[in-house]
Amino acid sequence: MNILQINSSARSSGSESTRLADEIVARVAAGKEANVVRRDLAAEPHPVLDESALQALFTPADQRTPAQAARVALDDALIAQVQAADVIVIGAPMYNFGITVQLKSWFDAIARAGVTFRYSASGPEGLLKGKKVYVAVTRGGMHKDGPTDSQLPHLRTFLSFLGLTDVQFVFSEGHGMGADAVARARAEARQQIEALA
Repeated sequence: MNILQINSSARSSGSESTRLADEIVARVAAGKEANVVRRDLAAEPHPVLDESALQALFTPADQRTPAQAARVALDDALIAQVQAADVIVIGAPMYNFGITVQLKSWFDAIARAGVTFRYSASGPEGLLKGKKVYVAVTRGGMHKDGPTDSQLPHLRTFLSFLGLTDVQFVFSEGHGMGADAVARARAEARQQIEALA
């Protein structure tokens, strides 16, 4: 089993979403021969999708400058990791009601027409099928099932667009609401993790 763990907090240490993702990986890998690849998007930030990156991506491979080829190769490496994974675990903290810029840059890198999705006469088709995804969702407040949760629809839509439809979310909320709330959130998250298949 190949497990890819994506840590998308802006912090490389002390991140609640990373701690939770670590627990999920340990649970999923328990008793199995598992190869775990971890990518910390704070320690190894991926460049944002800007005009030069778009020019590189839309330039035929045999016509790219060395700089363009190097930029595309960065995305290629992330796509290869996703394609090789049987299980993907994403640590996804909520920042300002959405995903982090680190996770958005990773999403932008792995979404490539003709590689991880394609358009057909019947509409878009995700090409990253047959993988299990776990998402560790952490928040400072309480947002689950409420009108302020714009993060979850984005995550579901994007993952499904790439064919990643077998997705399970583990929630840990209230981390900005005091020590008792943090203790409760961690206990509830632990119960969710213990119940994972």
